[in-house]
Amino acid sequence: MGRLFRISLHQAAGLSPGLARDVGQAILPAGGLSSPPGGLKGRLQPGLAATRRVFNYSAIILCLLSANAWAQLPDGPGKAETQKVCSQCHELERSISPRQDRGGWVATMDKMSTLGMKATDDELQAVLNYLSLHYPAEIVPPLNVNKARAIDLESALSLLRSQAAAIIKYRDKNGDFKSIEDLKKVPGVDVAKIEAKKDRLVFQ
Repeated sequence: MGRLFRISLHQAAGLSPGLARDVGQAILPAGGLSSPPGGLKGRLQPGLAATRRVFNYSAIILCLLSANAWAQLPDGPGKAETQKVCSQCHELERSISPRQDRGGWVATMDKMSTLGMKATDDELQAVLNYLSLHYPAEIVPPLNVNKARAIDLESALSLLRSQAAAIIKYRDKNGDFKSIEDLKKVPGVDVAKIEAKKDRLVFQ
């Protein structure tokens, strides 16, 4: 069981095999997770003792996971505040997983505040600046409607597969699209979805 626990440290906490072995040896008893031999208490409550140790080891793993996430944060002003504020309700990695523009981070932090996140105004400003700088919205490349494949149109415009195929068929028959108005002429296409993504579209 001790060996399996050290393996879990290596896999879950992202520790190197050597460090996982050293940590495991430091926190595990020499006999592993087995119940203490002898004595009435040891004979009557072996499951309880083992369960308590499992909970202790689980807490240690969670601490290691949090430390690992902290180590992966880019250095810079606001790092400490981000770790403090964004780990109040759930894992730090979950907090920073989305990439958003500044407005998106403002909305997220407002939502977290209504759910009970505690922070001073200065801390909130530091976190906002940090997240906006290091976790910005990913740049979405433009979509050339006249070169795109059906699967590109489907994913980029959130269209049904049949609608994307209809665009390809229309383009093959009538030639390249000149504007978004030409694209809207495709029979059966969802005009509202095309309009919502018009800033991504180019016609070359």
